[in-house]
Amino acid sequence: MRLVPSAIAVAALIASTAASHAQSAYDYPWCALRAGRSGGQSCYFQTYQQCMDTLSGIGGSCIQSPYYRGPAPHERRRSRDHWSRD
Repeated sequence: MRLVPSAIAVAALIASTAASHAQSAYDYPWCALRAGRSGGQSCYFQTYQQCMDTLSGIGGSCIQSPYYRGPAPHERRRSRDHWSRD
């Protein structure tokens, strides 16, 4: 009979540790830098556009996160014509 409560406790412990992975600033490639005296920084944005949309009406800018450890973020940029025409 002691085995059943112990098995339930172990199962609950395993389930709680598996579900406890929280997102952190290390998981997101873009940071918002708020304008003003506070100068707050928030690094929870997947895309540059998502960051800029959040700052609209507040003011500030978006930068690539110095904390991000994943693959390089993709930023959509205009392509430039480097072909010279003679």
